[in-house]
Amino acid sequence: MSGRSDSPSARLAAWLLLAFLHTIQWLPLAWQAALGRGVGWLFWRFAKDRRRIALRNLELCMPELDTATREALVREHLGWLGRSLLERGLLWYASPDRLRGLIQVEGDIGLAERSERPVMWLVPHFLGLDVAGAATQLFQKRWVSSIYQTQSNPVLDAAMRKGRLRFGVGEVYPRSDSGKPLFRAIKRGDAFFNLPDMDFGERDAAYVPFFGVPAATLLAPSRLARALNMVVQPVVAEILPGGQGYRVRFLPPWDDFPTADAEADTRRMNAWIESEIRRNPAQYLWVHKRFKTRPRGEPPLY
Repeated sequence: MSGRSDSPSARLAAWLLLAFLHTIQWLPLAWQAALGRGVGWLFWRFAKDRRRIALRNLELCMPELDTATREALVREHLGWLGRSLLERGLLWYASPDRLRGLIQVEGDIGLAERSERPVMWLVPHFLGLDVAGAATQLFQKRWVSSIYQTQSNPVLDAAMRKGRLRFGVGEVYPRSDSGKPLFRAIKRGDAFFNLPDMDFGERDAAYVPFFGVPAATLLAPSRLARALNMVVQPVVAEILPGGQGYRVRFLPPWDDFPTADAEADTRRMNAWIESEIRRNPAQYLWVHKRFKTRPRGEPPLY
């Protein structure tokens, strides 16, 4: 059989994984957390490419840390990553009442409901971001739209879509598709759950400092907010230790964002993300090649 992600063997593996996630979501969260940390230990031992990427990102972003400290931080990060992956089962299959009991919401989650202007939730890639997505559907009534990266395995792709939309108040649009359906959704009043901090290449991006390193960063948050007269509200999600659940912080909206200078806005956005990472460095998505795209003439960093 082929090893492709859409082969029969890959589909079977995906079904088995989903069955496992569906089964363990019945366990107490503290037990799931322990299993997730075990997965993180396996990542450290065997996922050598992801371990290397995380260590390189920390070397670039936090050069003040010595090697032992960076390694300890990556070990901790992979434990949280293992938790975030296993606890997708909880987010995709547990009852809404159970999730409401596990998610602590801080700040003004109801802003989107009251606002006469459409709201953009600016949600950086902390490992609990799917919890933030669930919170926007469980604790407020405004319809939520978002963009997602299509998965190459069709079974996992369908499960992700179904899991993220199961509360019946949202829609997700593949990143590879035209942006027009999303724009129409925002114009009719949808809130936009926006993930702004991944490297998607040079298109519609600028090289903006991220921990002092030029990083290809989408200008879309500023441009879209300006074009559609949106209110921009930052949101940060956190996985809490053991069985304590999750915390999602809905921060005050930015009064002076966007401006006419999209690049300056994007610099500000990255600076804010940096400040949040320093509050909780182990839960940021360090296994992503944030600096994959380089300015012309610069050598690769990975």
